[in-house]
Amino acid sequence: MTGAADRPVRGYSGGMRRRLDLAGALVADPPVLFLDEPTTGLDPRARAGLWEVISELVAGGTTVLLTTQYLEEADRLAERIAVVDHGHVIALGTADELKDQVGGDRIELTVAGAGDLAAARQALASFGEVRVDPAALHVTVPVTGGTAALTTALGLLAAERVTVRDAGLRRPTLDDVFLTLTGHEVTAEKEPAR
Repeated sequence: MTGAADRPVRGYSGGMRRRLDLAGALVADPPVLFLDEPTTGLDPRARAGLWEVISELVAGGTTVLLTTQYLEEADRLAERIAVVDHGHVIALGTADELKDQVGGDRIELTVAGAGDLAAARQALASFGEVRVDPAALHVTVPVTGGTAALTTALGLLAAERVTVRDAGLRRPTLDDVFLTLTGHEVTAEKEPAR
């Protein structure tokens, strides 16, 4: 921020104002720091820089209570997470504990063409409910067994001559947790009219 020290604050960008807010909060070296959506409106580089500062504060012994709608941010920074919906805590735990509540691994794959979707659905039906996104040529199916399940699935698809462009095994995200627990997407609270 030293490069902007001679400029009036009213001319600062949103990112600069957030950094100034954080600097002001840190002057007293607080043992507990409350941050309310500190990265809202920041570009990816500024967000990563603020994440680094928060991680350093925690490593130095500061307790940080962070509110955020960016669930990737919570996943990366938080030791414990409280999922709040309509003002009520509906789940509490580590990121892994919350992810375990909504299920295990999933195979996600993209096929080459629309003709491959029906064959992929049929080939993978033995794993469970197969979800298909025709517009994206994307197929998702829940699995147990990790990479062994992925290997088996790819073998089944090859036997049906399904052309797979991309395939991977992934755990649920905190977005998946929120959607499953609340039944709706993360939405910003509307500012009250003034």
